[in-house]
Amino acid sequence: MGKALEGVRILDFTHVQSGPTCTQLLGWFGADVIKVERAGAGDVTREQLRDIPEADSLYFTMLNHNKRSVTIDTKHPEGKEVLEALIQKCDVLVENFAPGALDRMGFTWQRIQELNPQMIVASVKGFGPGPYEECKVYENVAQCVGGAASTTGFDDGPPVVSGAQIGDSGTGLHLALGIVTALYQRQSTGRGQYVLAAMQDSVLNLCRVKLRDQQRLERTGVMREYPQHPNGTFGEAVPRAGNASGGGQPGWILKCKGWEADPNAYIYFIAQAPVWTGICKVIGKEEWATHPDYATPAARLPRLKEIFAEVEHWTMTRTKFEAMATLNKYHIPCGPILSMKEIAAEPSLRNTGTIVEVDHPVRGKYLTVGNPVKLSDSPCDVTRSPLLGEHTDEVMAELGYAPEKIMHLRSVGAI
Repeated sequence: MGKALEGVRILDFTHVQSGPTCTQLLGWFGADVIKVERAGAGDVTREQLRDIPEADSLYFTMLNHNKRSVTIDTKHPEGKEVLEALIQKCDVLVENFAPGALDRMGFTWQRIQELNPQMIVASVKGFGPGPYEECKVYENVAQCVGGAASTTGFDDGPPVVSGAQIGDSGTGLHLALGIVTALYQRQSTGRGQYVLAAMQDSVLNLCRVKLRDQQRLERTGVMREYPQHPNGTFGEAVPRAGNASGGGQPGWILKCKGWEADPNAYIYFIAQAPVWTGICKVIGKEEWATHPDYATPAARLPRLKEIFAEVEHWTMTRTKFEAMATLNKYHIPCGPILSMKEIAAEPSLRNTGTIVEVDHPVRGKYLTVGNPVKLSDSPCDVTRSPLLGEHTDEVMAELGYAPEKIMHLRSVGAI
């Protein structure tokens, strides 16, 4: 079987994380991703957070698999001509420059359409149209302006940003979907279009349940499934809910055996209504199954702290994996808090390609994430990230440049 996006050529003008996340995903699905970089420097993350001198950092390598790298000086007249030739040959141009940067390079939407009416131009920006659209945004800023930080953490503490890169990588995933959608529509229209994924918008999309709760709060003044109920107070905005789900499945993170020495000896436990009888049996409180104070979800809501404390007495006598094994026998939803060390060593994740080992000519072997989306007819092979400018001559030849022309472009610093 061929790859799902085989034959699609991506002109990758992205850097750091949000854009490279998008183009790497397209590359995993089989697109030919040509990453354009500055000669001698390249993507700034090649040297950021280096752990091996002179080797591309893990920051770069883990975001730029399945790509080819070319170096072009877009300020050089002949370099600009090379870029125009690439635009004419590619299907999609992806960029996450600061607002207006592509226009200042001379490649406005109108100019790109003149060169290739079928080209799709896709951008990551911090904000959509409005008062802040010229502002630069980074990961934690996106989490703050998208509503995530204000609803993360505990009610008696400050807002907290998540370790998950929902601003950068989350926006890249949204953009990839927009690109594939535009490619699909192009089959019927024959026309390219502009695709925008704003980081604020993407974070908000991932926080939609909190926007749901804001409207519920304004209507009723209280949210019974939040830990502030029944003894706390609610303000005008959705509060931080600690480890509560904020939904219809009451849950909390509980200590397990060894928690005093292991910061990850915890388990997430959900007191799901359909398995309440099993929960009571496991923790030795079988009388709770029929007691009027505990028998129904409504009766349990104001007593959740007491219930979780009783469950924790049980979980503290077992490791997180022992607790999970027992709880799963009763179909009680739960999940151990897995550290990155534990995840990296998990055989099942290696077997499915969710974590892969890649060999790099400079840094050697390293672990990285694989494609999180599995297609039955299009398996993903993760190939190493390219060295800076590694494929420049190869791509120039594909554009029809003769060897002597390529040598000339190098001699004048255009590539």
